[in-house]
Amino acid sequence: MATRYDSSVTEPKWRERWERDGIYRFEPDSDKPKHYAVTMLPYPSGNLHIGHWYAMSPSDVHARYMRMQGYNVFFPMGFDAFGLPAENAAIKNNLDPRKWTYSNIEYMRGQLQSMGMMVDWNQQIISADPEYYRWNQWFFIQFFKRGLAYKKFSAVDWCPKCNTTLAREQVIGDERRCERCDSLVTKRDLDQWYFKITSYADELLDFSGLDWPERITSMQRNWIGRSEGAEITFKSEAGDPITVFSTRPDTLWGATFMVLAPEHPLVAKLTSAEQKASVDAYVAEAIRKTEVERQSTGDEKPKTGVWIGAYAINPASQERVPIWIADYVLMTYGTGAIMAVPGHDERDFAFATTFGLPIKRVVIQAEQTAETPLEAAEAAYGTVVNSGQIDGLSSADAKEAVIKWLEAEKLGKRAINYRLRDWLVSRQRYWGTPIPMIYCPTCGTVPVPEDQLPLLLPDQVDFKPTGESPLKLHPTWRFTTCPNCGGEAERDTDTMDTFVDSSWYQARYLSPHDANAPFTKAIADKWLPVDQYTGGREHAVMHLLYTRFWWKAMRDMGLVSANEPMTRLINQGVILGEDSNKMSKSRGNVIDPDMLVAQYGADTVRTFLMFIGPWEQGGPWNNRGIEGCVRFLDRAWRVVTDTPQRHDAAGNPSTLERQTHRIIKKVGDDIQRFAFNTAIAGLMEFVNELMKARETDVYGSEQWRKASEALTLLLAPIAPHIAEELWEFLGHSESVHVQAWPSYDEALLIDESIELPVQINGKVRGKIQVAASADEATMIAAALADEKIAPLVEGKTIVKQIVVPNRLVNIVIK
Repeated sequence: MATRYDSSVTEPKWRERWERDGIYRFEPDSDKPKHYAVTMLPYPSGNLHIGHWYAMSPSDVHARYMRMQGYNVFFPMGFDAFGLPAENAAIKNNLDPRKWTYSNIEYMRGQLQSMGMMVDWNQQIISADPEYYRWNQWFFIQFFKRGLAYKKFSAVDWCPKCNTTLAREQVIGDERRCERCDSLVTKRDLDQWYFKITSYADELLDFSGLDWPERITSMQRNWIGRSEGAEITFKSEAGDPITVFSTRPDTLWGATFMVLAPEHPLVAKLTSAEQKASVDAYVAEAIRKTEVERQSTGDEKPKTGVWIGAYAINPASQERVPIWIADYVLMTYGTGAIMAVPGHDERDFAFATTFGLPIKRVVIQAEQTAETPLEAAEAAYGTVVNSGQIDGLSSADAKEAVIKWLEAEKLGKRAINYRLRDWLVSRQRYWGTPIPMIYCPTCGTVPVPEDQLPLLLPDQVDFKPTGESPLKLHPTWRFTTCPNCGGEAERDTDTMDTFVDSSWYQARYLSPHDANAPFTKAIADKWLPVDQYTGGREHAVMHLLYTRFWWKAMRDMGLVSANEPMTRLINQGVILGEDSNKMSKSRGNVIDPDMLVAQYGADTVRTFLMFIGPWEQGGPWNNRGIEGCVRFLDRAWRVVTDTPQRHDAAGNPSTLERQTHRIIKKVGDDIQRFAFNTAIAGLMEFVNELMKARETDVYGSEQWRKASEALTLLLAPIAPHIAEELWEFLGHSESVHVQAWPSYDEALLIDESIELPVQINGKVRGKIQVAASADEATMIAAALADEKIAPLVEGKTIVKQIVVPNRLVNIVIK
């Protein structure tokens, strides 16, 4: 046997054998309990970076471990192949985005295979394949029929560089930049398709039954932003109803002015002639600002607004309240109008203070009266005052009383408001799923007949940076006939947001070539939901929220029975450069995994990525650190394959047996909770113990054989190639990857003896070895008899003897 492990020979050998033997083939009908594991599929950018390895290798380890635990494991892979980068590459380099994408997929598939992942490539999905996006179109049509897909003319976020609309989630940072190209986002009015995700807002707030990180569920909860309150109707003096939403209807008597969003449709109607010039100027300035700028608060931001020269009537107090416009009120949230209660809202207080508007107290706390002056806004609940018939009620009771009164007087109603907005899915791009809708002058909007799906993307399109879809500019594709009346009609020329592709792909993996349905229901009923999902936390309010919505819609269509797409979610951290900065080519800190594999082998790279630190935290790359994993795998290789020159020293087989059973438990427990770094650290210690034991007469014993086999089995999920080679060396003909995880005996996990530090007056002066079952008297006697401790207590008065079980012995002397 070679004295050193040679990855360049061993790794290709075993990957070829795995493929030949089909040991990772998906067996949907197996009688074993199922375990469905999915890691977020990559975009085919042309090259796997080290971040892909960091996300996928540990997920593969866990899937392999579950297989060794007796589960029928399915761990598939695919490519999220539509998207703007391919289209940008086509424009820049005069390339066909299809050829660019599929060439990248071919290269990246080879890289993924070099990782030694237990993937059945027969189950691969590529979202740009017509056999896949056909079902995107089918779903779109089903959503349209059920009222979940609709079109409306609205202002959308627009990237002037990418020349496309953006979903709200794709606009990032305080400056509202495009997540793709970092350009400043502007506004543009377009006729757009939406999915009605808001229909499931309340369901999406229910996370029961999900084993997901709290930070993810919290982000989704905040993004959905459910608020309970009331819609209240004020009227202008001219009689125009102005509806506001308030979470604090108990403060209605404290509303001393109203504020409309500058874009509110009533602004133009209600503005007086005297105020028109100043209002128009303010509106023009406000609509150029971003929502983040308009919503930001703080003493440093000047409060701006303009009185429009009109008044409304407070429905509770019947007082005239002036109507203002201010940029901190948005048409995209609530009704685009607010009742301003400056006594009990910070922004309203600042606004009223700036412009000299009335501030009225309508809530008091203990030790306050209705006349206690307000020096700042007091938002807390309390007792209602200065509020007519609800005086003296608690805020909570007053809230209910006001809502009932509003409903009885037909002045308002109980209402729930959400921050969540419907999912904008239209994109003015070519490289995406064509929207399967036809516009007929006679019949209106008509879906493409389902038997005519997929509606294929045309070839040979012109990419012009006009902001229009290349499909719109195609000479023939746009024009068609109406499937209802046969008259001249036009196709929709937009394509779908690529988050559509990733919203249901987990189900398609199960039957990627089914030509009759998006997935085979009999298989889906057995295998869904996904048991273990892994990926980045940056997808919390995009992919992860969208796929939950999609799943609930599929459930209501009778396609799946599960309420959620995946049961357990774990997020990995981010690998940084050696300089602790995010990896980027401009910084020169990018790590090329192909070079590392060529130099060290895939198993070493896999091992080091998991050893860097806690997987969910990530950490900086360290080129020196990988050498430690090289040494570890080399020592594991040698401890199993090398015959020591001498092994005549006395050893203890029972000690080795205990060490073996402990490491079996530890590594299994650590992998189950994705604590890969501590699993590998434990294996490193175990290899060190084996190196010592092989120099004793334990070498060659039954316990040595069992320890060597256990080491190999424990390495199998982490370093699958070297484990295969060691397993073969140990005389086994079947693959190590079809073996069971080794079992352990609980009784052997209990220490026969323990080591305790001994303190004199609180300072450690020695250590003793005692039986784990020893009582306090025995421990104290052993401490006093220790050769280091005895001279220190001789002739001294022992004041106190303290034993902390399994921790220490402390002797207090004077």
